Amino acid sequence: MKLNVKLLTENIKSRAENDTKENNISGASVAVISPSETLYKAHFGTLSAEDGTPIDDNTLFRLASMTKPITAAAVMVLFDKGLIGIDDPVEKYLPQFKDRYIAEMRDGKAVKARKAETVLTVKHLLTHTSGILSGGSEAFYANGLSDEDNKTLKGTVDYYATAGLGFEPYSKEQYSPTAAFDLLARIVEVISDTDYAEFVKKYVTEPCGMTDTAFIPTEGQWQRVIPMHKKENGKSDVYLMPKNCVFENVPTTHYLGGAGLVSSLKDYAAFAAMLLNKGKINGNRVISEKAVELLSSPQVPESIMPGNWRWGLGVRVITGEDYRYLPVGAFGWSGAYGTHFWVDPVNSIAAVYMKNSMYDGGSGAVTAYNFEKDIFNSFVR
Repeated sequence: MKLNVKLLTENIKSRAENDTKENNISGASVAVISPSETLYKAHFGTLSAEDGTPIDDNTLFRLASMTKPITAAAVMVLFDKGLIGIDDPVEKYLPQFKDRYIAEMRDGKAVKARKAETVLTVKHLLTHTSGILSGGSEAFYANGLSDEDNKTLKGTVDYYATAGLGFEPYSKEQYSPTAAFDLLARIVEVISDTDYAEFVKKYVTEPCGMTDTAFIPTEGQWQRVIPMHKKENGKSDVYLMPKNCVFENVPTTHYLGGAGLVSSLKDYAAFAAMLLNKGKINGNRVISEKAVELLSSPQVPESIMPGNWRWGLGVRVITGEDYRYLPVGAFGWSGAYGTHFWVDPVNSIAAVYMKNSMYDGGSGAVTAYNFEKDIFNSFVR
C-alpha cells in the first residue's frame, strides 16, 4: 500500500475543520512521517475560544500518558548499557519494595490478604501487570500522600511502598496511571545517580533533537502551553489547570514518569521517528535495535490480556488482524488529554496527533480513533 498524501490532506483537514466547528477541539497539530521525511504536517484551530492565536510549531501540549513511552526509552538506555535487566526484581534497586503483599477488601475493610508469591520486576512495571495503584490497591495506603511527599519522585515512591498490590504480579493486567512509571523513573535515578529530568534530557530528548520537551517548563515555555479545552453546553471553553502543574495537581518538581512532560508536535514526531528508525535519529543512536524490538513486542500473554492488542514496554502493540485501522505490529500510546501516536513498521510511517482537552481524551478518544481511520483511508491499495 502507498500513502496518498493528497487524500490524506483532504481527510485530515475535513475532520479537523468539522471538529473545531462542532467545538470538539479548540485546535490540534498532526504529523505523518516516513523514515526519511515528513509526509504531512498541519496545525488547526486556535489556542482557545478566548485566545484566537493560531496553533503553530511553537505550541506546547501536555503529554499526560504519552510520557510513558519516553520513560520506557529511558529504561532501555540503561538496558543497552548493561545496567538493568527487564526481569530484574524491583527490590534490587528499591529495597523498600521487598516482600510485597496482596491486599483485599473484606467486609468493607482493607486487609493484608497474603504475601505475594511473585517477585515484582521491572517488566511488570512496564506492562501494567504489577498491581501497583491498580486492582483497587489504592485503598490500602496507610495514610494519604502528603503535599511534601508529592513534591518529589522519591517522596512519592517511598509512599507507594506502604501500599499492598491489587493482585499477584503478572497474573492479570490493569492500567497503572502513574505509580508504576514513577517507580521506573526512580529506578533510573538510583542506577544513574542522576536527577530523572536530567537523565531524560541527556539520553533521550536531546539526542532526538527535542528542545521543547520538559518536566519543568521555563517561563517562556509555559506561555506557549496550550490552554486546556473543555466543551460545555455545546460550546468550547477553557478548563483551568492547577498552577505550575503539568498533570492534574502534581507539582512539576515531581517528575511524573507516566504523565509529566510537555512537548511540541515537532519534538514528539522526532521521538516517533527515532522508534521508526529502530533507535536512531539525526545520526544519533538513542537506543539499540534490540531495545526497540523488545519495547515494540507483546510482553503480556494473551491468557491474561485477550483482545487485539497487548502491552509491549510502555506502549500498546497491535496483535489482532481484526483491529480496524492499524496493522499487526504497529505500536504507540495516548494521553488523557487527547494526545495520540503510533509507529507502523509495516507501512514505514509514524503518526502523531496533539490536542489538549478534558472533553475527549485517553486511548479511547474519538479524535484518536478518527485519526487512525483517516490515515488508513488515505492508503491506495
